[in-house]
Amino acid sequence: MGPIEQVRLTVSPTDNPNLPVLTIRTWILGILSCVLLAFVNTFFGYRQNSLFVGSVAAQIVTLPLGKLMAATFPSKNIKLPFTNWSFSLNPGDFNLKEHVLITIFAGCGANGVYALSIVTIVKAFYHRKLNPLAAFLLTQTTMLLGYGWAGMHRKVLVDSPYMWWPENLVQVSLFRTLHEKEKRLKGGLSRLQFFSLVFTTSFAYYVVPGYFFPTISCISVACLIWKKNVVAQQIGSGVHAYWSNIYEAKKFPFYSTKTFDVNGHIYNISRILNEETFTFDAAGYNSYSKLYLSVFFAMSYGVSFATLAATISHVALFYSGTIWDLTTKTATTLKGKMGDVHTRLMKKNYKAVPCWWFLVILVVVFALSILGCEGFGKQLQLPWWGLALPCAIAFFFSLPIGVIQATTNQQTGLNVITEMVIGYIYPGSPLANVSFKTYGYISMTQAMYFLSDFKIGHYMKIPPRSMFLVQLIGTLVSSSVQFGTAWWLLTSIKNICDTSLLPEGSPWTCPGDEVFYNASIIWGIIGPRKMFTKEGIYPELNWFFLFGLLAPVPVWLLSRKYPDKKWIKLINIPVILGATSNMPPARSINYITWGAVGILFNFYIYRKYKGWWAKHAYIMGAALNAGVAFMGILLYFSLQSRNISGPLWWGLEDDDHCPLATCPTAPGIEVKGCTVS
Repeated sequence: MGPIEQVRLTVSPTDNPNLPVLTIRTWILGILSCVLLAFVNTFFGYRQNSLFVGSVAAQIVTLPLGKLMAATFPSKNIKLPFTNWSFSLNPGDFNLKEHVLITIFAGCGANGVYALSIVTIVKAFYHRKLNPLAAFLLTQTTMLLGYGWAGMHRKVLVDSPYMWWPENLVQVSLFRTLHEKEKRLKGGLSRLQFFSLVFTTSFAYYVVPGYFFPTISCISVACLIWKKNVVAQQIGSGVHAYWSNIYEAKKFPFYSTKTFDVNGHIYNISRILNEETFTFDAAGYNSYSKLYLSVFFAMSYGVSFATLAATISHVALFYSGTIWDLTTKTATTLKGKMGDVHTRLMKKNYKAVPCWWFLVILVVVFALSILGCEGFGKQLQLPWWGLALPCAIAFFFSLPIGVIQATTNQQTGLNVITEMVIGYIYPGSPLANVSFKTYGYISMTQAMYFLSDFKIGHYMKIPPRSMFLVQLIGTLVSSSVQFGTAWWLLTSIKNICDTSLLPEGSPWTCPGDEVFYNASIIWGIIGPRKMFTKEGIYPELNWFFLFGLLAPVPVWLLSRKYPDKKWIKLINIPVILGATSNMPPARSINYITWGAVGILFNFYIYRKYKGWWAKHAYIMGAALNAGVAFMGILLYFSLQSRNISGPLWWGLEDDDHCPLATCPTAPGIEVKGCTVS
């Protein structure tokens, strides 16, 4: 059956290759979902109270719509003019495989276009002109380059049963629940009834933390107990914990995504930027100040360095043999490593996507990328070699990062390492830096996205060529809609993103783009040489690379010495390091509850009540996510978009209620409102 028990308990080992897949229902509902989610998420992403609608919403809504179309459309064949192609308006019952492809379309729409942040900072932060065709090519090519890496790594990351992509099992469970008929046991609930019950409960409950009592999602018990103890509140908050004045930390907020000068003021970028050439002004920098970060922002870079190095080391130590076998040996000699039932069914029933399809896309998209960067007056500042290098980085890292994601759900980002590389090689050019980062980071991320979808198709027995076509068209449609929406907003809303010039109460504050803008300053204009060497403030952070590289070694040695203790292999250093990348906005309380729930369901219940876990665990996860998503959408459009807040009371603040957490702990320093104890 397969080596991963969770897959055996969740995925059906059967297939019906006769089900129609690319039907008129697939195209209508799929493209409609893709366009709608692309527009909504982009439009509301520029607003202060932003909204994100995921594919799970479309997954649920399109089910009754598909069944309605199956019940009402005439069963008439339509012949396409001048071709031999024809299709039926109603090929029968709305089936599971159509639903999967519609959800893949929706996922393309929900997946944001990272390159739009470049367009935004150029027009709204730097206030410079940008050719719309160059911007359009940038958004399209950065989203499509990943097909090349995905095609090259399919054999390892999709066909291998050891690469099981745990997150996909939630969607697999939901698809099976919505489509498979199940006989309800006496006194129990069917999976669909269980899903409906949990969905309704989650939907109803989320009005509490989402509207009436936001504090409940971040409140600290320690701060409620020790109301006058600074140290206890610093620990309990997890967001303000000063313990030393390292890097002059006490001059700045503990966590902030802004950049600062030596006096603790917001860094004045105009003093170090030549407006005419749009490049670094060395004289202005030398007469002004080195650049400082909040201590958490600085440490987050160090952890990113360690995570990336640990990913390479971990995969080399634990997976090099498997990768070598999968890439050099034939399927007949691998047996257990390639021979699970799902791979056999896919190879038996469907034609694979030829490698040359992926290579053609890679070549064409790379050529268009060069046109976008070298043409149009070189507005993006990036020369042709600045495209070849991030592509090489993305190709090199996509396999080890893919192995980690396919086994743990955690993805290591390439944004920091790409910023650093181009920052050393080509300093002083902010747009070259962010363009280089985007081509390297997002082409790898898109490859993971495509491979994850291919694994869903693998589990649900979707013809690979149909999956490829839906992904390609979905990506093209989504990125076009998102670009059009962003360009319209950036050119029609006066002073968009500029909080100093926007009228009071204006929602168009672009909350997601400030970090991107500051990264272009740190890595692009000033550059890592003036940040992470002796010329700057943070040279010690480079030691994180060595720490990350060596950290998995003791775990590997212990696993070799004690092979019977399987729990040792579960210690995954890249995951442990990379998980902290969500802090903030995640706080210590979020990690505590996340860990408690994970241990309860995936350790205790999984071991002691495996039958219940197999039937209900992933369905519960899908129902909880869906309930929160739908209530979030309802709250946004009915209340929050109209600035209607909940009742004014102590619990309405989205705060941990640790007022003493920002107090100094140094002896003799007195600050109003702070009592040291």
